[in-house]
Amino acid sequence: MSEKNDTFKLLDPDQLNLELIEAQYALKDTRAKDNAKSLVILMSGVELAGKGESVKQLREWVDPRYLRVVADPAHLFKVNRTFWEPYARFIPAEGQMLVMFSNWYSDLIATAMHVSEPMDDTLFDAYIKDMQSFERDLRNNHVEVIKVWFDLSWKSLQKRLDKMDSSEQRWHKLHGLDWRNKKQYDNLQKLRSRFTDDWYVIDCEDEESRDQQFAQYILKHLKDIPEYPKKAVLDWQQAVVPEELLKPRNDSIDKDEYKEELKKLTAKVADTLRFDGRRVVIVFEGMDAAGKGGAIKRIVKKLDPREYEIYPIAAPEKYELARPYQWRFWTKVCEDEALSIFDRSWYGRVLVERIDGFATEVEWQRAYDEINRFEKDLYDSNSVVIKFWLAIDKDEQEKRFKSREEMPYKNYKITPDDWHNRENWDQYLEAAADMLQRTSTLHAPWHVIATNDKYTARLEVLRAILTHFKTDE
Repeated sequence: MSEKNDTFKLLDPDQLNLELIEAQYALKDTRAKDNAKSLVILMSGVELAGKGESVKQLREWVDPRYLRVVADPAHLFKVNRTFWEPYARFIPAEGQMLVMFSNWYSDLIATAMHVSEPMDDTLFDAYIKDMQSFERDLRNNHVEVIKVWFDLSWKSLQKRLDKMDSSEQRWHKLHGLDWRNKKQYDNLQKLRSRFTDDWYVIDCEDEESRDQQFAQYILKHLKDIPEYPKKAVLDWQQAVVPEELLKPRNDSIDKDEYKEELKKLTAKVADTLRFDGRRVVIVFEGMDAAGKGGAIKRIVKKLDPREYEIYPIAAPEKYELARPYQWRFWTKVCEDEALSIFDRSWYGRVLVERIDGFATEVEWQRAYDEINRFEKDLYDSNSVVIKFWLAIDKDEQEKRFKSREEMPYKNYKITPDDWHNRENWDQYLEAAADMLQRTSTLHAPWHVIATNDKYTARLEVLRAILTHFKTDE
């Protein structure tokens, strides 16, 4: 694929202004509609090529209130942070536009050119592949991504540097490079040639042409609002429900023995999580009343509350529905948070949303790959991802539901939704079977804890956590 260099001609500025305004407001009007989308513009290029000037002109041609700009310093890649983490919170809601001077590509270039040991081509290309997959997931979730490289020849760059006032030089430190250094300039051009096949590349020798090209690319994408598919193309192959989900065990353990073992395991888990040094993400899914809350309580029993965060996940809020499905989870995963525990999670899309029709067939069937990529990104950023499906049988669930209704201090645990979900028991088993088959990976395997005995379940959860750290009980 060659770089995007479409046939270009100058338009009347007033006409371009009018078309941009109309297209921008048409984008806003798509909110809460089937074809709703947002627009993210990734920018990079040679310093003094005119990125800032082009965005300034664009803001004069559109309504500036609805064009957000992000221009943070470069974030050098870190072993415990995914490439998208610094920017996830900026992903716009439907109907909005965002310009990103700083983005995952500028961070990659900064890292590749400034680490003590240069990044090898294989790793660089692997990052590009992951970034393109992330962008594909954004587009599938109605976030259009435009990528624009502002190019300038070495000769023209030197002329502009000669004319630049010395007081302005500190504002022109893209990637921290010395723009008088021809070797660095050539290295930058070599690196960008590895990933700009699907970018618009603007020759920035002429300022008027540069600004119009940039604006016309934006206009093109504003007008091209795609019709997102609503029906799956392929027939769905339902996974076989595992026997352990159909018939959980009826274990039993002496209460004194349980307490003794619990004391030992909670201390061991706390020490392991505290001193491992990696970020740990623990996910709980399962049938209602299967014991997720009780298991979480035992995991954190010997930890300080400042050492972890628990996220109880319910139905998404309105502002969350206006963004990509996983956005509310991207923004909860933080590099500085040693332990994050999710009481229900991103798997809601392939469970309750699938069953109750809140997600289309296309959305929930596509979600398995999106989830796998998300968890692989976490794993690649030095995170441990541990997932539990807690299973009980239908009779045990009814028993626990009634106990919650009868005991005042447990009333808060039972809701009409729980009884509604129970009516869809078989559908939940089928959805769980698909989920386990399609998202249990080497980097993020599922642990199925299938027992009607809550004491046994809690101990098995703690033991499973220790197995991830190759820690003997």
